[in-house]
Amino acid sequence: MPLERTQPAAHPDAPEVPVPEAPVRAVRAVPEPAVAVPAVAVPAPAPVLVPDDHHTDPPTLLTAHGCWYPSADPTGDNVAFICDRAGVPQLWSGPAHSDEAHVLDADPDPVTEVSWSPDGRWIAYTCAPGGGEHTRVLVVRPDGTGRRVLAGAEPGGSAHLGCWTRDGSALAVTLARSSDGGALAAYLIDPDGTNAPVLLFGEAGAASLRVCDMSADGRFALLRRGPRGHREGLVLDTSSGRTTFALRVADGDPWIGRFSPDARTLWLRSDADREHAALIEVRVDEDGAGRDVTVAAGREECAVDLLAVPDHGRWALLVWNVQGAGELEGIGLPTADAPGERSDIGAHLLRPDLPHEVVTRLTAVGRGTVFAALSGSGRRPGVWRLEGGTTPLRTPWSARDEDAAPPGRPPVRPVPLRCRARDGLMLGGWYYRSPDRDPGRPGPCVIHLHGGPEEQERPVFNPLYHELLGRGLDVFAPDVRGSSGWGRSFVDADLGTGRFAAIDDVADCAAHVVSLGYADPLRLGVMGRSYGGYLTMASLVRHPTLFRTGVAVCGMSDFATFFAGTEPWIARSAAAKYGHPEHDRELLHDLSPMSRVHELRVPVLAVHGEHDTNVPLTESEQFVRAARERGLPAELLVLRNEGHDFLRADNRRTYRRAAATWLERHLDGAATS
Repeated sequence: MPLERTQPAAHPDAPEVPVPEAPVRAVRAVPEPAVAVPAVAVPAPAPVLVPDDHHTDPPTLLTAHGCWYPSADPTGDNVAFICDRAGVPQLWSGPAHSDEAHVLDADPDPVTEVSWSPDGRWIAYTCAPGGGEHTRVLVVRPDGTGRRVLAGAEPGGSAHLGCWTRDGSALAVTLARSSDGGALAAYLIDPDGTNAPVLLFGEAGAASLRVCDMSADGRFALLRRGPRGHREGLVLDTSSGRTTFALRVADGDPWIGRFSPDARTLWLRSDADREHAALIEVRVDEDGAGRDVTVAAGREECAVDLLAVPDHGRWALLVWNVQGAGELEGIGLPTADAPGERSDIGAHLLRPDLPHEVVTRLTAVGRGTVFAALSGSGRRPGVWRLEGGTTPLRTPWSARDEDAAPPGRPPVRPVPLRCRARDGLMLGGWYYRSPDRDPGRPGPCVIHLHGGPEEQERPVFNPLYHELLGRGLDVFAPDVRGSSGWGRSFVDADLGTGRFAAIDDVADCAAHVVSLGYADPLRLGVMGRSYGGYLTMASLVRHPTLFRTGVAVCGMSDFATFFAGTEPWIARSAAAKYGHPEHDRELLHDLSPMSRVHELRVPVLAVHGEHDTNVPLTESEQFVRAARERGLPAELLVLRNEGHDFLRADNRRTYRRAAATWLERHLDGAATS
């Protein structure tokens, strides 16, 4: 997707939570075209219906929920986390060893990030008012009192969470304002409101900016800035505002590194001069300049996805991305007391066996307590504790694995699949086979395309896939070129005119599952969200006879209108990936689905959040309108109180059911109401 997310690249999807059915009402329908349609016209679609979330009945709290993004207090005894048990991601807190968790902010605005202060007095978090993209940063006491907005309350503004100072006296926050051209500025803000905010860094043309760490004495700050594919880690002298060191860092998780306690060593997750990100050790002099840059831990075949270094700096936790699955490893780090030696961190931190396939978040506190957010193909997202040489233990307030699916219908586990593109590039992905079909017979199949494009398809629990599988539809979820997890060259393979090849990758993936006998060539569908929504539309117009239908979710249909309508800081980041709206105008025109919409031949469903300012709603509207002008069945589902990501359980359920019903109708010939 065009916007760098504030959550990790492997964000745990909020699973379906059974809540009372809400009444529905029409919210928007694309106006009928003013021009005449062909003689064999298709009746106008019915009004688009979405749930009305303003009903008064409270949702029922059930056990089938997700917990993610843990942040522990200084003792490691209590954890703040995000939980969607009430149908929307909210801020919760609870003891690590009991099930006495409680909600700290019951407002309906979805929460996206959490950070407990090092002194234990405050919990900071980011929320999205109305489910939109203009987020704000708040703080609340651990007992639920003192809640207030720190930043982002201004109209048209947005605030993003940064790190705490090591003593917990201030929180770093990045502010972006549409009114001044999307300039980004990082401030230190006193959560008590006693001291005025202090400007750390500001830049008028920045595409992204986050304060990732502060040295213990507050003299240096570690910033991540720059557009996708060109991220930099900066060391900033806070007294002078001077940048003392810069190094390319990896995309993905924004928390790129930490200073050692004496600030003489900087640990970074970087892919500088490498195919895959590694743990980089930077020796820093007294002026903040990097004098020696070495690889502390690296692998030739996979990258470091996540990095966690506790305040004492004696060890680090790394999560390696091994073809989409996560492998956790702990390593000792040299300290000021023993600069030539690495500390012994204990066997329990070396390579523990994990009960889930993917690690989405790490937090380390004290001498050896680690909390990890895990997700797996057959399990709900949950938080697990690694402590004192024990195997990972599920926190009592995380849903049990057996609650992941209804009794008698276990989740389908995908199998990895590799295929070769027409130009020889090897692609990867995961294939999900419907349990209701004879494995020896080909059947209807949906090619599902992830966002980014730098995201990666990973074996996490995906309720959308299980909805499709329950309708008798297979799912193949590939990583086309431009995806992460397969090396820097693979990520950059879609730049410029390479995006035409990425569109062809979709066709090649479909052809591959047909050649294996998995998919029926006459019953292929394509769908995706964000960049995947763009690829869906692009595939339908560039390979018009391949798919019988498509579902495009929050996708860009015309790069010219996208750049004109998106947030300015998003446009700057997107230009580095897709092309400059002025200098590359002709290329962007040729890549836009609207430039070839006359080739569209099949029905299409578009889905969009009403508050999406990342990819404006008009991108879906104009594609649906153009399809209708061609006399094709086309509908637009607009979800209330949602932005670029669909975070509310009732809206997610409506989206899944609408998409599955549409695909079933057009691929299998018999829709289920």
